[in-house]
Amino acid sequence: MLIFAPDWGWVVAANVLLGINQGLTWSTTVVMKIDLVGPDKRGLAMGLNEAAGYGAVAITSLLAGQLAASHGLRPAPFLLGAAYIALGLTLSTLLVRETRGHAALEQHHRTSHLRPPRAATGPSSREAPSSRKALSSREVFALSTWREPALASASQAGLVNNLNFGLAWGLFPLLFATADLSLGQIGLLFALYPGVWGAGQLVTGALSDRYGRKRLITAGMVLQAAALAVIALADTFPGWAAGTVLLGAGTAMVYPTLLAAIGDVAEPAWRGRAVGIYRLWRDLGYAFGAVVGGVVADAAGLHAAVWAAAALSAISALIVATRMYETHPTAP
Repeated sequence: MLIFAPDWGWVVAANVLLGINQGLTWSTTVVMKIDLVGPDKRGLAMGLNEAAGYGAVAITSLLAGQLAASHGLRPAPFLLGAAYIALGLTLSTLLVRETRGHAALEQHHRTSHLRPPRAATGPSSREAPSSRKALSSREVFALSTWREPALASASQAGLVNNLNFGLAWGLFPLLFATADLSLGQIGLLFALYPGVWGAGQLVTGALSDRYGRKRLITAGMVLQAAALAVIALADTFPGWAAGTVLLGAGTAMVYPTLLAAIGDVAEPAWRGRAVGIYRLWRDLGYAFGAVVGGVVADAAGLHAAVWAAAALSAISALIVATRMYETHPTAP
């Protein structure tokens, strides 16, 4: 559709299909990895998954840009995507196996041992979901959005995290351009954030297995708030470079750890739905970031929009620190 699109409506429709693909594939790979690795290595698995995904985005963006520069916008860059589709179908057909059996075994183990939910050690144990009760999708939505302290805290932190990403995509190039930086410098600044974010997840996911989820999420949101403050205060390339590196590091601390926390709390019987609802709120942050950033920038300027994001990140860190309990059972 993108190769042969005669008008913008085709492009929009193709992006709708790509969005459906995200829900079917990326969410499912997350759930499958959680099924396979068990509770002790969830952070490591999520770090590898997210680093691979965003690393592929970075590499593909570079390759697609080179193909477009050499051969035009259509069809060459999209043929690369077609090759990915063929490779993915081949690998999934030959190598990927169903993981529901692993989830069923874990669910049986939890139920047979009648282990109380981890939320029972926290301040809101009355609302902790029971491993012996079948939950409806409406109940899972309520738990993941506001009722269950850890799940709800993760959902709001994910939304704010991606709000910052949406803000970065929309406003940072405009902010950097106010200092008359070259296109090369702006491109480097913009690459530092996802570059540090993607590579850092290889480390931070494993750290959450060793030191716990809550402290890493809280520290990551605090670091994002500080990074945005640095970006708002800076007006030169070195200052903005430092801010974007810090922002990438803060995001790396949060991104895989939130998914691991969802896997810690949600029972295998409804974990897939919990991951999907978390990703609904997390990825809505892209849209909220664009809207909030645009409205505040129009009303008070680009720097004010960055300060607003810094304030939201600090509030999110406070919510995690005060409401979320530690979800990883082996954390010291």
